[in-house]
This record gives sequence, C-alpha cells and structure tokens, in this order.
Amino acid sequence: MNIDLSPEDRAFREEVRNFLAVNLTADLRAAAARATSVFQDKSVSLVWQRILHARGWAAPAWPAEYGGPGWSEMQRHIFAAESARAGAPALAPMGLRMVGPVIIGMGSPAQKAHYLPRILSGEDYWCQGYSEPQAGSDLAALQLSAETDGDDYVLNGSKIWTTHAHLANRMFCLVRTRREGKPQAGITFLLLDMSTPGLSVRPIITLAGDHEVNQVFFDNVRTPKSGRVGEENDGWRVAKHLLQFERGGGSAPGLRVALDRLTRMAAEEPGDDGRPLIHDRTFRAALASASCALDAVEAAEMRVLAALRAGDSPGPASSMLKTVGTEMMQRLDELALNAIGPWASADQGEFRSPGVNTPGVGPAHSLTVTARYLNDRAASIYGGSNEIQRDILAKQLLGL
Repeated sequence: MNIDLSPEDRAFREEVRNFLAVNLTADLRAAAARATSVFQDKSVSLVWQRILHARGWAAPAWPAEYGGPGWSEMQRHIFAAESARAGAPALAPMGLRMVGPVIIGMGSPAQKAHYLPRILSGEDYWCQGYSEPQAGSDLAALQLSAETDGDDYVLNGSKIWTTHAHLANRMFCLVRTRREGKPQAGITFLLLDMSTPGLSVRPIITLAGDHEVNQVFFDNVRTPKSGRVGEENDGWRVAKHLLQFERGGGSAPGLRVALDRLTRMAAEEPGDDGRPLIHDRTFRAALASASCALDAVEAAEMRVLAALRAGDSPGPASSMLKTVGTEMMQRLDELALNAIGPWASADQGEFRSPGVNTPGVGPAHSLTVTARYLNDRAASIYGGSNEIQRDILAKQLLGL
C-alpha cells in the first residue's frame, strides 16, 4: 500500500490550505462549531457551498464534464482532511453526494441537464424519501404506493425520519409500483417536487431538541413519470447504487478532529482530584485506546484509497467503514460526555441556533457535547443499520 503524497498532491494540499485561509471566514467557522450532527444548518451550508461552487469545488466526487473538479481519489481525501482540520461547515449530502452521482450514473440526458447545475448552485435542496414507519433497515418492505395514471404516478403513503424535508424543495424517493413477486422487484426511484399538492411535512423533534427530521405524508400526490430514474420496478438497483455514496468512507479526518477536541477538553476539565482530567490514568487509558482504534480506521481508509488509486475495487469497504466510523464517533461522544460531568445536563438549544447571541451554560467546549451525543446515536442506524452492514460483510467476505 503506497499512500505517499506526490509532489503534485503536496502542491494541491497547499492550494487547498491557502483557499481555506482566505475564504473560510470566522463566522462560518463559528457556525460550523455549533453544529451537533452531520447536517449543518441550511443557511450556513449554502453560503459555504456557493463559495466552493464559484471555485468549482462544491462536488469533489463529480467528473469535470458535469461541473465537478475531476479530482483524483487522493485529491478528494486531501480536500476532506484539510476542510475538517480548518473547521469548515459540512455541505448537505443529499444532493451533492447522493442523488447527484445517481443522476450522473443512471439519469436521462434531460435529468442531467436540468438537475445537476441546480444541485451544484444550491438552487435545489434535496431530502431523501427512503424509510417508512414499518420499513427502516428492511427497506424492501416499503409500501408508499405509486399507481399509474397516464403520464403520471399517484402516490399515497408516508416516509419517516426524512432529514431536512421541511427545508427541501426536492425529494428523491423510493415507491412501490408492483406488489407481486419479490419485494425488491417492485420498487421505483422517483425525483419529486416538494411543493406538489397533497404532500405535507410533519416535524419530529429529536432527543437533542432539534428539528432536523420529519414525517412526510402523500395524499394522492400526482407526479410526472419523467421524474423516474431508471426503469419502472428497477429502483432497488438505483437505491443500491446510491447507498454506496451514503455509506462511503471519508470519516477519519472528522474523527481525528473530534479526538483532538476531546484531548483539549480533557486538558481543561477538572478530574476528581482537582487536576486536569488529562492526568487521570483511567481517562488517559481511554483516550489512548480510542486513538489506537482511530489509527485502524485511518489505515482502513488508506487501504481503500490505495486500491482505488490502483484501479481496483474496494469491495464491501463502504459497509466496513460505515460501521467502524459511526461506532468510533459514538465512542468519542461518550468520552466527551463523561469529561464535562454536570455541564452535560444543561439545555443549550437556544445557544446553537444560528444568529442567536445567547450565552451558553458552562465552558465553551461543553456547549454542544450532549446534543452531539444524542444526535450521533442515530449514526449507526441511518444509511443501513450497522447490524445490516455486518450481515453484508459476513456474506461478502466470509461467505456466510
């Protein structure tokens, strides 16, 4: 495995660092620091996306012919790592990282021409209509019906845990167009307009007190068949293509930033003996163990990167990295929660709202810890639960 940076890659890294130093403002860094999940507030993420779009860097994984930078795998890794270290806001993944690549790979020429520029600019802001009240990790059990009526489908049913549906103007959605045969063989992938009559959004407030997810209801929602990606009843194949982008790697840079933040926190928080917590042998051992585990995550990502650079397929690596990355995140969250002690009980919801100047309760490093912990409990569920990912690994790697 050769992961040494070439002279060209080192020059690119310097270019990225210079760009971030000039364009990543103090306000954007401060807003990113208040984020408590993988989703940044829309008003913040779109500002940063438009700055990146002006440079041609909004969609690192897109080919140049569709408006992406056409970067190599190593360049994408460098950009992600430097952005994480600089404290840049996260961009909403549903358009840029999920449905965009699907449209590029499987969409019609008309869909590519219409949607891709609007995704890059942020004019279209997407949400994902996959899970239903009785169909989560068992996604093939979905029941949202799509009945043919001329050139349209008429949709009835609901979706749940739909992140940012209250902010989105577009949805990519899985619907049931056939009930006979295998469940997977009756699913179709659709692109929808969220302003369509009969579509309504009901908020779901998370344990952290955030309005991030929703339930979406479809009551005779009429949508044109021109929004279908792929063939009717072939949506399962499209969905699997999309999930490789949702479950993909790239988590290690953010995890390293989180571990560094936790280490600084332990140097400031008092332990039971009054000295900084970093001097507590038990906590130091937990930090050291987490650091070793993160080294393993980084090595796994580097193996995947090396395979891709060599033109090989990483195989089921997306499932492996999704599993170890999300569980590593939860491990760091638990250590941070233990570190701040009584400050964990304070409600910091008002402090986290963009544009609010309300002071938080407790030291600055404690203000987002509890909300991060609560929100990240879902990380091992969304994108296909980690139990499902282990089943995939057992089947593809062990032949079980």
